[in-house]
Amino acid sequence: MSLSSGPSAPRFGVAVTQNVMVEMRDGTRLATDVYHPARDGERAEGTFPVLLHRTPYDKIETEAGLGWNRWFAERGYVAVDQDCRGCFNSEGEVEFLFPEAEDGYDMLQWIVAQPWSDGKVGSWGCSWSSWTQTAMAALGPENLCAMVPNMSGANAHESSVRHSGAMELRFLAWAFWHSARNYQQALMKEPRIDPALNVGAPMFSDWLKRMPIRRGQTQLKLVPPYERWAFEIFTHADYDDYWKHPSVCPEENWDRFTDCPTLLVSGWYDSYTRGVFQNLEGLSARKEGPVRVLMGPWTHGGETPDLSYAGDVEFGRAAALDSFRDLHLRWFDHWLRGVDNGVETDPPIRIFVMGGGSGERTSSGRLMHGGRWRDEQEWPLRRASLASYYLHADGSLRDAPPEADESSTTYRYDPARPVPSIGGNVSSLRDRSPLAPGTSDPLATPVRGPDIMAPGGFDQHEGPEVFGCEPPYLPLGSRADVLVFQTAPLEEDVEVTGPISVRLWVSSTATDTDFTAKLIDVYPPSRWYPNGYALNLTDSIARLRYRNGPERAEPFEPGTVAEVTVTPYPTSNLFAKGHRIRLDISSSNFPRFDVNPNTGEPIGLDRQRTVADNSIIHDRARPSHLVLPIVRAEA
Repeated sequence: MSLSSGPSAPRFGVAVTQNVMVEMRDGTRLATDVYHPARDGERAEGTFPVLLHRTPYDKIETEAGLGWNRWFAERGYVAVDQDCRGCFNSEGEVEFLFPEAEDGYDMLQWIVAQPWSDGKVGSWGCSWSSWTQTAMAALGPENLCAMVPNMSGANAHESSVRHSGAMELRFLAWAFWHSARNYQQALMKEPRIDPALNVGAPMFSDWLKRMPIRRGQTQLKLVPPYERWAFEIFTHADYDDYWKHPSVCPEENWDRFTDCPTLLVSGWYDSYTRGVFQNLEGLSARKEGPVRVLMGPWTHGGETPDLSYAGDVEFGRAAALDSFRDLHLRWFDHWLRGVDNGVETDPPIRIFVMGGGSGERTSSGRLMHGGRWRDEQEWPLRRASLASYYLHADGSLRDAPPEADESSTTYRYDPARPVPSIGGNVSSLRDRSPLAPGTSDPLATPVRGPDIMAPGGFDQHEGPEVFGCEPPYLPLGSRADVLVFQTAPLEEDVEVTGPISVRLWVSSTATDTDFTAKLIDVYPPSRWYPNGYALNLTDSIARLRYRNGPERAEPFEPGTVAEVTVTPYPTSNLFAKGHRIRLDISSSNFPRFDVNPNTGEPIGLDRQRTVADNSIIHDRARPSHLVLPIVRAEA
């Protein structure tokens, strides 16, 4: 897909100044590389717009692998790249996201004071480097003139770090593999620490079998800053001021944001899909911007927009951008340099509607799900109609509500045997990289380690490659603790585009438990997939103790009935004629989310586990149902 037209051509050489130590307000100095446009090996005279990238992933290594800063400098920008606090060449202690607002703001003030800066700054970056952008924007800096936050959240407690009280385990994994890679001097002041983290240390996948982890019992005890914040985010479950900080909750700080052109990028299988649309809605209502969204069928990552697949699913060549880097350049050329390249007339929203493909198995072994790009003017779509699909005792999912006076389905949830996660909106849930043969140096190995669970779309069938699965490898829906509700084969195509919710009436024998929901597109049997293909689209979880709100946990009285809402990430998918719409309900999705022990003990500090009998009620007075935004076929 082409979204670029006429980006700046390379006109300069590049002169690099490495490890400029920029002082923050508390005296901590952050290592910064500056890439200057150059002529004949010397910095070009004059002032230039500046592009800022702040990263916890080693600025030197990321630039060596991607080369974006040098590429921008060749096109007439001063590119500034900085190691975040406590990371690699920077001073200070590494801490979970929270310092990024003030550090980013201070960095912007330093830039505007430099003789080579024309006063206009744009920012870019993915994931943590995207949070750094919204964090500093929440403090209202005047010289932030354009942003491209690629894959970032709006409220870390509501989604992307926690979900309705449950914890995304990917950030605990991040603490393990990042600490093993981070050569920051203060962190590695004793020579024994580096090898202890890398040579023979247990993998995070090993610790997953011993959850919950304990303070002082893992290798994180060797790197106290990591252990401190890892346990903070794991055990701090109530939504309070801790989670309302501008670095982790743009939503609470939209009114303070710098009003600048903002291009939000994400993917339907990204770990931040919900937050990106929330930022679109919140900022568009408050700022002139413009604020725009590009939503592809991608998984999480800075390079995935250049790919046409996600996990085991292929979407066709049109799904991949011609050049994600050119898209950035076109945005910055217009808003920072005034280049007339048509950006101002682009649609506010461009989404990829998944589905409608042949269903064949491609030469690369993936399901051809297909799809197409479409421009939209608002979100949610005004023309989408909300349709309720009701759960019935026979496992059907119908538009007619149940008529029985009393009806429920009960399953037994054993936290010692959680339902394995097969694909989905996950990132960074990986082990540290194995050391290169013949070396004990972690810097000689790739930053990216092996995934513990793979992101994207997959057939919901167990296998040896799926963490937590055991032989015999059977369909996930055949488990006794997974309730499958599905429609009859569709008589016509049905497009679902927008926010999704699952409203459940539940009961349990436990004082606390979880309820999970997963939306699935079920392919009929074919020559390529004789047993069909159950394609996961989106999922989420709700913790019963937070049924009345995220601010305060409330014990559940066993045997009573409560109403809970599970909010999967938004999606856009064409369920083709002959397919089925399926909803899987259970009480675990591991290791995507932490496992609820059913005891009601403080989260992350539990010492016991108990089996719970959980019930989904689907009767006349309590009609549990799935709500989907249906978009009728265009004329």
